[in-house]
Formats: sequence, C-alpha cells, structure tokens
Amino acid sequence: MIPERQYRTPLFDALVALAEARKVSFHTPGHKSGKGISTRFRKFVGSKIFTIDLTTLDEVDCLQKPVGVIREAQELAAEAHGADRSFFLVNGTTVGNHAMILSTVLPGEEVLVARNAHKSILAGIILSGATPRFFLPTFDPDLGIAINVSAAAAEDAMRAHPKARVVALTSPNYYGIAADMPTIVAAGQRQGKVVIVDEAHGPHLHFHPALPPSAVDAGADLTVQSTHKIVGGMTQASMLHVKGTAVDAGRVAGILQMLQSTSPSYILMASLDLARMQMATEGRKLLGKAIELAEEARSRINRIPGLRCLDSRQVKEWGDLSLDVTKLTISVKELGLTGYAASALLNSEFDIQVEMADLFNLLVIVSIGDRRDDLDRLVRALEALAGRAHGPAFVPEILPTPPIHETRLACSPREAYFGKYVYVPLNQAAGRITCDIVTIYPPGVPILTPGEEISRQAVEYLQFLGRHGARIDGVIELPDPGIRVLAH
Repeated sequence: MIPERQYRTPLFDALVALAEARKVSFHTPGHKSGKGISTRFRKFVGSKIFTIDLTTLDEVDCLQKPVGVIREAQELAAEAHGADRSFFLVNGTTVGNHAMILSTVLPGEEVLVARNAHKSILAGIILSGATPRFFLPTFDPDLGIAINVSAAAAEDAMRAHPKARVVALTSPNYYGIAADMPTIVAAGQRQGKVVIVDEAHGPHLHFHPALPPSAVDAGADLTVQSTHKIVGGMTQASMLHVKGTAVDAGRVAGILQMLQSTSPSYILMASLDLARMQMATEGRKLLGKAIELAEEARSRINRIPGLRCLDSRQVKEWGDLSLDVTKLTISVKELGLTGYAASALLNSEFDIQVEMADLFNLLVIVSIGDRRDDLDRLVRALEALAGRAHGPAFVPEILPTPPIHETRLACSPREAYFGKYVYVPLNQAAGRITCDIVTIYPPGVPILTPGEEISRQAVEYLQFLGRHGARIDGVIELPDPGIRVLAH
C-alpha cells in the first residue's frame, strides 16, 4: 500500500505557486523569470522553466538549512528509500562521495577502499587528508572488466586493517554488477566499521524486487545515489541517505553546507522531488517495463553471431554477485572491433549513442524513459554491424586487466596532490610518484592514485588504451602525453 503522502511534491508545488503569483522580483537570478534570458534559449526550451529558476526565498525554503518545503521533500525521500534521513544534492554523486568521506574520516586516519572506486572517492580522501588502504575487485579477462568485490575479500580486508574505521564500497558498478551488500554490511557491523556506499548506479534498486537489494536496505550507514542516472532526476541531481546512528547526520548536513553551492538550482531539486514521487508511487510498474525491455533485448542480442550480452547466469558464476539487468554489457571483440570503434560506428551511422564503451564492450542503459521502438532500433543496428566483415576477433597485445595494487603508497594522496611537482612525459614516468588521479573515463576507476609509484606496467597499459581510443583523465598533452609527478 502506497502511503498517500508519497503522492505529494511539496517543493515543486511551492515553486509553481510562487511562479503563478507573478510577484515582482528584485532578487537573483538576473534573468528575472526569463524576461532577461537569451531569446534563442527561451524559444528552444520554452518560457515556464525560467519561472521556477529561483533563489532562496521564504516560499521555497533554503537547501543550506531547510525548515519548510525542502525539508518536507527530503523527509519524503527518506521514507521512500527506507532511510532515516536524506539530503538533496545539486552537484551529483561526486559531492555526495566527497561528503561521505569528509563526514566519517579524520586527517591522518586510514580508510578502507575497494579499488574499483570512482575518482570522486579518491578526491574526498585527498580533501580529508586520510590514507586509503585498498582492496581489489576481481577481474574478468574475457570481458576485460572489473567485476566487483566479493564479500570474502571485503571481510578479509576489514580484518587486515583494524585501524580503518570506514569502509568505502561501490555497488553496483558501471556495468550493473552488484556486490553482496547485506553480507558485507553485516560483516562491517560485526567489526565496528562504518560502511559507506557509492550507489550512483542504483537509485532504482529499492523499488523493484527483481533488482539487487539497495545499500540502504542492506543497512549501509551512508549511501549516495545518482537520481539522474537511472530514474527521473535531471543531470547533477542526486541524493545522500543516512541509515542508523553510526554516522552523525548533523555532521553530514554541516559538511554539505561547506561543499554545496549557496545558490542551488531549484530546477534540479524540483526534479528530485518529482522523481521520488514517481518511484514511490509508480516505480515497480515503470521499472518492471524497463526490465522486460532489457531482458528481451539481451536475449535478441545474444542470438546475433559475434555478439555476447552479459546476463545474470554468468554473474552468478563469478560468485556472490548479482546483476542489475537494466544494464546491457555487450561484447563486440568477436566482430574484430574495439568497443570504442563500435560505439563510434553506432553513433555516426545509426544515430545511436551508448552510455559507455571500453576496449571490448558497449554499455547500454535501459531506463524508465526507454520504449520498445528504442530497443528494436538498437538491436537492428547491432545486427547490421555484426553482418559486416570487420576482420578476425580483436585480440589485444596486452591483457585489458588494469595493473592496480592493494596499497603501494609512498606518501598520502593529499601530500602528493599538493606537493611540489614537475611534468614528465608519460613514457618516462615509471618509478616516479604520481600527483594526480589517473583514470580511464568512463568508468572513472583510478589506475593511479596520488602518492603511488608509477609502474612500467601502468605506463604501458595507459599508452595501450590511449592508442585504442580510450579517454585518459589525469594525463596532459605536452604535446606528447605527460603526467604530473612529485619533484625529486
């Protein structure tokens, strides 16, 4: 039974009511409800959107210290997601990851981090002055992807690093592969750990039983979700959820006051209010349709010669993991293509844009916004691509498994990031200490973290992926690729 209050949208209603009141505005923003906006902009998007682009006013509350409609909207979000307290985020899950670290870790402390963490977790660690102690996910060399961490690996890492009070996990990962969060959280609670979870790709999990359990439902202390990635929030709209009393929610609120803008977008916050209402009242139906479309497409793709789409059966074979089936990881290497090349062909020739490509795969997100015609078009394009002669199966000269390690730090990430540095060509960087987070983006998993000695294998791996079309963040064109390292 859906609580009647979950149909409420207090923040959005207040914005609409204020817009319709047509009050004279002598406050920011300077476009004054769209009257001063570019004509081209207004013609393309319409005029109403500007009437709810407002600043902090009595009628629409204040994100920094909400006491009215924003507070009510956040309370409804907490109830809908099964949290004790929820916060609206207007700088995406990135700011949520920063806030989770800064709310729980003190300067100089150790924090246990699954090495498949997004670079924003590392950025939070740099800001905090903490030292990461990494543990590794497993990798599948056939698909060339990081799978996720096992519960056994997480529990072993907790025992191996008793000084680390906080454990940072990423689940599900970009490919929709979820760790066994209930087991990991229970292990953390037994060992007195605070468990924080980057659940950017899981804002929908709570709302359908066919999906992996959400981190909030598993009992994680802090969970951040990208409402904009999978459900109906606008880009940059995310939520941070608190469960239990192990983390001081007041401390989280204070950290967010430091990190978030004092001029937040009310359009983004309204989209969070409405997305919560939509999931709470229609989520099971809408997600059920998305799951059905995704599974139909997966079955059809797996019948196309030369293509393979990851399914739940294979994920279960990897261990105590589960799959969000709305993610389609499509291996194209048997066609003789890299994922980067296949993505470019789909875009240029078929007008289809995928979420991400890597060396071997395409990643497609199926959401509540997709229709059967969209999936039909995708499958037809893949059939056409597979019907061409591209050459023999793509076999790379090196394994696509990133050469990452558990912990090999010469100094803390903060010391390295803010230390005296020089730029050196990437091909001369082996043996030096990196100052920056270096990732293949997306998915944004750090290949190098500040304070880490650069191995020859890491240099070769980055050069190899760069040659095949990967986008590398943290490497500068000098004009040759270069990297920032600590000065001798």
